[in-house]
This record gives sequence, structure tokens and C-alpha cells, in this order.
Amino acid sequence: MPFQLTVMTEATLLYSNPKALRIKWSLICLVAALIVALIVSVGIGPMHISMFDAVSVVLSKLGLVESQVSMAMQNIIQSIRLPRSILGMLVGAALAVSGAAMQGLFRNPLADPGLIGVTGGASLAAVLLIVLGGTSLGFLFDIFGEYTLMIAAFGGAFLTTMLVAKVATTQFGTSITSMLLAGIAIGIVTGAAVGLLTFMADDGQLRTLTFWSMGSLGGATWSTVLAAGSLIIIPLICIPMHAKNLNALLLGESEARHLGVDVEKVKRQIILLTAIGVGAAVAVSGMIGFVGLIVPHIVRLGLGPDHRYLLPISAGLGALFLLIADMISRTIIAPAELPIGLITTIIGGPFFITMVIYRARSNSL
Repeated sequence: MPFQLTVMTEATLLYSNPKALRIKWSLICLVAALIVALIVSVGIGPMHISMFDAVSVVLSKLGLVESQVSMAMQNIIQSIRLPRSILGMLVGAALAVSGAAMQGLFRNPLADPGLIGVTGGASLAAVLLIVLGGTSLGFLFDIFGEYTLMIAAFGGAFLTTMLVAKVATTQFGTSITSMLLAGIAIGIVTGAAVGLLTFMADDGQLRTLTFWSMGSLGGATWSTVLAAGSLIIIPLICIPMHAKNLNALLLGESEARHLGVDVEKVKRQIILLTAIGVGAAVAVSGMIGFVGLIVPHIVRLGLGPDHRYLLPISAGLGALFLLIADMISRTIIAPAELPIGLITTIIGGPFFITMVIYRARSNSL
């Protein structure tokens, strides 16, 4: 009887709270969509693989079933498509969570790692290492190994984030106009520097930089998944721990201080975690823009601004968004491959313009 009463009470509370029910179903649908998208993604490519064969190969690698799929097809799934899909999910989750965290920190939905120059800083550091890695900076690869590019991208992302925060923040708070102008200026400077380094690159480096600058998951291997995942998991776990602090910051910095939040400490930690996530993502996938802008905004429209739900659901939706974008990039001009950064920009550009127009009209009312 007590058990039945408890179940009835929980069910009554759940169904009497539409927001809780909406969040529950959002999580269920998101998990289901991620699983389906992962299976479909593994099957898409020059060699078509059915969903049943893709699932059987994955389950056979886990030791659950014995797959009847040919060895060549198993190698394609295991060595090429599965690491690419998992890397796409990691990168999408990192960019979306970083965008949501920065929007909460700056208290503006227009904040995005790409728009305020963070991605540009990470890109410049990575390009610098790619071009000069065989000469004056080659010793770094001997020290850090596979993590060298990610550490460099993290450093560039961290420095640009700190610079933007310093320029945009005054004693009266953070100015979104100053933040966007600083981001545009940093983007121009880093773009010019990348152009100079591209001019200095040899033919092999130039080919790599051209495709990498537009975003790609084509170089995914299990080693890159492991290297990037070991860094991306840090912001994915730690940023949601600041959900209550970010909720307090929505009220304003002075109000957050009255609630007991160490604002400066929270800022430093979130900037550091964002730089780790963006740096690792840029190092393995190149410049993929607008994920951190689109995804958190969609979640905020559907579920509200509460970061306890916004951050984890943004991570899942970001993973799904980039997985779908990667499938489009592989199929839209098959057998050739369109850079994934172009897909996200085609979607994100009009979305950003719409947001700017909407905010301008709202402020004029």
C-alpha cells in the first residue's frame, strides 16, 4: 500500500507539472533520436550498409552477438564510420555546451564561441602549429604527442576568451555590443594571421588547411576520439555543475553576489572549461560555426532558461545536430564530401540574422 501511494503521488506530481513532463519526454526523444542517428550515420557512405548490419557489427564488437557481415564491411564500420560518428557527437556536444555556458555567463543568447572570436583564436593557434610544426615548433610534438594540437588550440581559445571578457566587462556589467565588436575584431585579426600562415604553407599543409578551415570529421580515428574525448569530457561534466551559479548570474552580477556566488571565480572557471571544450573540438574538426548559437537557443525556447536542464539537453541536441549535419555533408554531393562547417554555416547564418532582427525589434518596442 505505501508503495502504491508513493507511485500514485509521483505520477500525480509529474502529470500536474507540464514542464517536468515536457523535460522528461524531451530527454527520452533525444536519447532515442541519438541512437537512431548514430546507427543511420554508420550506414551512410559510398558503400551502403543496412541498419541491421550496422547494429550487428557494433553488437559483435561488444561480444553480444556473432555478426555475419563481411570482414571488409566490419573494418569500414569499426575503423572509419564509427569513430567519425562518435567524434561528431563529442564535438557537437562540446560546442553546444560551451555556447550555452557563454550565453549564461554574458547573459545574452547571441554569445557564441565562433561569433566572439574564441574559435578564431583556437584556429590560429592550431594553424600556427600545423605550418610551423615541422620546423621551429616541432619540439612540441615530441613533448605532448597527439595532444599537441589540442593544447595549442586550447591556449588560443583561452587567451581570446579572456581578452573578450576583459574588453566587454565593466563595473556596470557586460556589454553585448562591446563583446560582439571585440569578437569581430579578433576574428578579423586571426583570419588575417591564418591567411598569412596559409601563404607560407607548402602544398601538403595547404591541402590540409583548406579543408580543415571549413570543418571536417574526415580525419577521425580511434586515437583522435580518445584524445579529444579525454579533454571534452571535462567541460561536459564540469560546466553543468555550475548550473545554479549561471541561473544566479541571469539576475545580474550584483544579485548573484548577494546570493553567495563568487562571480569572478565562476567566470574564470567557465572560461577555462569553455576554452578546453572549444580548443579540443577545433583541433580535431576544424572551424565549425553556429552550433553553440543555434542549439542552446532552440532548447531555451522549448524548455526555458534553467541551466539545470539547458546544459545537458544542449549537449545531447548538439551531438545530434552535428551528427545530422555530417550525414548531409557526406551525401549531398556524393561521392564527394562537402565540408561540415559549410552546412552549419548555411543553417546558422540565417538563424543568427533572424535573432538579431528579432532582438532589435524587441528593444525598439
